[in-house]
Amino acid sequence: MALTANELTTLLGILSEETTESATLEQIIHQIYQNFTKQDYFKLGTALVFLLQQPDLLPSPAQRLCAVTILHELYRGEPPPNNPFLPVFVNILHPPDNLSKGTGKKLEYAGQLPKFSQSEIAFLSSLITDKNSKELLKRTASQVMSLDVTNHQPTDTTSLRLSLAELIAERSDIAKSAIPVVYSHPQLSQSPGHLSDAEQVKRTCEALLCGPTPTLAQQYFTPEIIRLTPPIHVAEDELVWITSVDKAEHKILYDSSMCVLSGGDVEAKRLMAKAFKETLSLPQQQHLLAELDKDPKMVYHTGLTPPKLPDLVEHNPLIAIEVLLKLMQSSQITEYFSVLVNMEMSLHSMEVVNRLTTAVELPSEFVHLYISNCISTCETIKDRYMQNRLVRLVCVFLQSLIRNKIINVQELFIEVQAFCIEFSRIREAAALFRLLKQLDSGDTQPAQEPASKK
Repeated sequence: MALTANELTTLLGILSEETTESATLEQIIHQIYQNFTKQDYFKLGTALVFLLQQPDLLPSPAQRLCAVTILHELYRGEPPPNNPFLPVFVNILHPPDNLSKGTGKKLEYAGQLPKFSQSEIAFLSSLITDKNSKELLKRTASQVMSLDVTNHQPTDTTSLRLSLAELIAERSDIAKSAIPVVYSHPQLSQSPGHLSDAEQVKRTCEALLCGPTPTLAQQYFTPEIIRLTPPIHVAEDELVWITSVDKAEHKILYDSSMCVLSGGDVEAKRLMAKAFKETLSLPQQQHLLAELDKDPKMVYHTGLTPPKLPDLVEHNPLIAIEVLLKLMQSSQITEYFSVLVNMEMSLHSMEVVNRLTTAVELPSEFVHLYISNCISTCETIKDRYMQNRLVRLVCVFLQSLIRNKIINVQELFIEVQAFCIEFSRIREAAALFRLLKQLDSGDTQPAQEPASKK
């Protein structure tokens, strides 16, 4: 059972930066009790744990502290074994040692909780032991985090850890090896505002937490343990079925170096972001292309997506051509082609399509669709001057495709011929019509037409 979109909106509103900075923890808990019933507590707690594991979705320390407080209050008064989120509290109070043996470097793994400050740990200890918890809940999260905990005595959590150990002992080795399926972006500082925006956070959370089959309905991946079939008889010359006595817990670690950009990647990404908005200078274009040539895979990390392609084509068609050529082996190349041929017709889009057709073999259906869109645009445009200019461009473009044998004109003969007749007043359309007639009469070597003036 997952949160509905309205329930998620309510939860994110309660955990918004404005609310968590101004409201006391007691007021936030009261809002939770007002908007959620006891039947909602488990799915609500699951959502809170997920948000705690994603620092880009819950970036503020005040938000984080409020989420932990809500998680505790949902099952206040229940014995530890009955609290499904007991591992969260034990993990916060006693964070695991993630130092790699030999190197001493800190290891990161999927689903790890953020590191809490001493004041936050002291606050959570007071909640668990119920010492002055009512007074503390009357403060805001910021006030709690600014408390002086120098003389705070460590809380005895032996009973909690024993309860957790008993729960873990009941799980199978396979269940212990499960890992989360959602990862946070490793470089939050390089994309400022990307997920700090409330609307972006809401959209991401809805995709992961809501709907009939949310991603978190299967939020853990459990590896399949494959074993050899044991022999029927065990003899000296037969394979002995070995059952491991060692019950070592295997932990899958997240490679924190993945997706981390190098200096060249950062510069390429910066220039590409600029290329979507304005025309790059010649040195900038040369620098970007040089960086892309150094590493063929860098093109996948520049931030280019199919929806952004039209902006790149209009501002920097030469960059768009080179990037599309490098993306030819991408699984998304069909999406890029689809966006390209359906974008608004212009001199730059024609230039990109024309250069691509001479460099690689594009699927004929995409080229035909682009030609049809160009013809349709010429027929529907109201401005007579612009119409004449676009018709000339389309005619020159089609002549280039035909002479270079990029397209089989017979497949588009009727449509192109009707186009030429409709705009026969324009010299380039008349020239294209004569070329069609030459091809239709069987002349495979049509005479070259003089270059037209644009």
